[in-house]
Amino acid sequence: MKLTSKKRAYLRKAAHDMSPLVRVGKDGFSENIVKSILDAIEKRELIKVKILQNAEVDKKELAAELAEKSGCEVVGITGRIITLYKENKDHPVVSEDLRRI
Repeated sequence: MKLTSKKRAYLRKAAHDMSPLVRVGKDGFSENIVKSILDAIEKRELIKVKILQNAEVDKKELAAELAEKSGCEVVGITGRIITLYKENKDHPVVSEDLRRI
């Protein structure tokens, strides 16, 4: 599903009170991070990833790499937090509301 600006705004609003589930540290990007993201996003559809202060990665490059490797879409980057979305067709949580927009 291609995200429009209205859908992105809705997802940013829905993710506002969420706390980050995955953290990227000094080791930077790894396959374990992708596995953690896929496990978390399968149940929730919408997650946040926090880039810790000791991580020496560019947030835009990391967001693009995470989206490519995990099949997610980047909803937004706020500070050092990346919000990711991936539709779950079997058990929709957020996507049912998103289709109405």
